[in-house]
Amino acid sequence: MTPTSGLFTDLYELVMAQLYYERGMTAPAVFELSARSLPAGWGFLLAAGLQQALARLEGLRFGEDDLEYLASLPQFDASFLERLRSFRFSGDVWAPPEGTAVFPHEPLLQVVAPLPEAQLIETLMLNQVGVATLIASKAARAVIAAAGAPLLEFGGRRAHGLDAALTAARSTYIAGFVATSSVEAGRRYDIPVVGTMAHSYILAAEDEETAFRAFAERYPEATLLVDTYDIAQGVEGAIAVANELGAGRIGAIRIDSGDLGAEAALARQMLDQAGLEEVQIIVSGGLDEHWIADLVAAGAPIDAFAAGTAVVVSDDSPSLDAVYKLVEYDGAPRAKHSPCKPSLPARKQVHRRESGGEIVEDWVQPFDALQPPGWRPLLRPVMADGRRTAAARETLAEIRKRAANEIAALPASLREMRAQGALPVTIDKALAL
Repeated sequence: MTPTSGLFTDLYELVMAQLYYERGMTAPAVFELSARSLPAGWGFLLAAGLQQALARLEGLRFGEDDLEYLASLPQFDASFLERLRSFRFSGDVWAPPEGTAVFPHEPLLQVVAPLPEAQLIETLMLNQVGVATLIASKAARAVIAAAGAPLLEFGGRRAHGLDAALTAARSTYIAGFVATSSVEAGRRYDIPVVGTMAHSYILAAEDEETAFRAFAERYPEATLLVDTYDIAQGVEGAIAVANELGAGRIGAIRIDSGDLGAEAALARQMLDQAGLEEVQIIVSGGLDEHWIADLVAAGAPIDAFAAGTAVVVSDDSPSLDAVYKLVEYDGAPRAKHSPCKPSLPARKQVHRRESGGEIVEDWVQPFDALQPPGWRPLLRPVMADGRRTAAARETLAEIRKRAANEIAALPASLREMRAQGALPVTIDKALAL
């Protein structure tokens, strides 16, 4: 269980919760977290962050320090704070499993709980599920672009904080990246960890070749960073050390700047001429899915891509258009009619139809609608009475395998880097405003 302070919420959530209790508004409510739209050019989202969200929800508490701080604010009275002292989330949660491809207006999370409880967790749920889903989706696009070449996550240093860095490592691994440079993510999530060397290591040495030799002598299958001074010079130094130390000492070279396609081609030619066909070429330096796709399309001789900043901060769309809306209270549907921001009323289930291993269409229906023959439901119970179910305790390997299958099942048009059109998603007429 992950202890989580109840103060990780917005002030108005607590203000509303106090009033709900005072007015006796504690009947069951249904809130749904979904994306209103996709980032421009994206064809899908990949659900992620559920396990972390549920662990924090299960451990949500108001400690003495939390209550002391709230008592210093003018909005709250003693009876409300006393109620918070024993606060535990007691509701149910339904969600599509992590690694599932999802689309706008389909719940990424469905919370069924007494109204004050469901209200209080809005900020936390949007933070945990929204960010993880955004990064997993961005990473999945990079995986598609790489066309089978391995991808490494190198973005921790530019992620938006410690938690975001760990979320990025986990989300990219779900999406199909093969490793992370984050040692803590490796420990916490059992993700393979990889690393090369920094330019500072080269700069601190007497010369480039000496730096390469010492590194390769110490670490077999070493990856040498060859662009500190001059690419051709760096590759020559790597070749010299490889020939001196023998087979198996140099596993790869890494290029981190410049015209990556042209420099990879030059490096490949030099390595092959030296009889080092087995030495791989890794490139890095601000890569996103579009740049990766261009390099692959050009036939650049690149064996692996190390992606960092552009993926872990999702630089073209740094936030997901996700919302957490009340759709039902005390058995009655609720919906916003706000211009440009309406919400769909009533608790929902999403059914999916596939044909020949490809996702064909989704159908958003009332929760109690009969499952159409040949369709499968996406939302499943992941928390009951405030406790995680077995469905919420999948291994990362299971989630990662599902993600690979879901990505492969997407229509080709949705896997394009500039996706045109969208998956047909039918909103049942019973949910019309």
